[in-house]
Amino acid sequence: MGKFSQGEFIPKNPQKIASTAKIIFRSSWEHYFMTFLDSDPRVIQWASEPFHISYVNPLTGKNSQYIPDFLVMYMDKNGKKHAELIEIKPKKEAILEQAKSRRDRGVQLINFAKWAAAMAFCKKHSITFRVLTEDNLWSSKGRK
Repeated sequence: MGKFSQGEFIPKNPQKIASTAKIIFRSSWEHYFMTFLDSDPRVIQWASEPFHISYVNPLTGKNSQYIPDFLVMYMDKNGKKHAELIEIKPKKEAILEQAKSRRDRGVQLINFAKWAAAMAFCKKHSITFRVLTEDNLWSSKGRK
């Protein structure tokens, strides 16, 4: 997966894209997930970096903007539609026990503030919020 680190994603199924903006991946993990969304028949529609969510940065106390990685609309095996807001992060930036450095702990503090704001937004709009790490991104657990 190291071949792609950043670039423009060109979908094979552009009718699934819920935006007119260029689709930019910022990591090989995002590229992998975009390829999955583009090809999975259960995915009805998706958007990359769909919108901004306000949050307070816990390190600076300043109002900031969080841009989630993906908004996905999919159909489950029973034919019911679901919406999910998905963030992709390495475990060291997402799971307390995985933070090995001071930098990782600082990144986690900011991420947790972002995700608390995202969860509140999602609750208000009946959307599920999930963070995918390398553990579930590369397994069937990360898939619908």
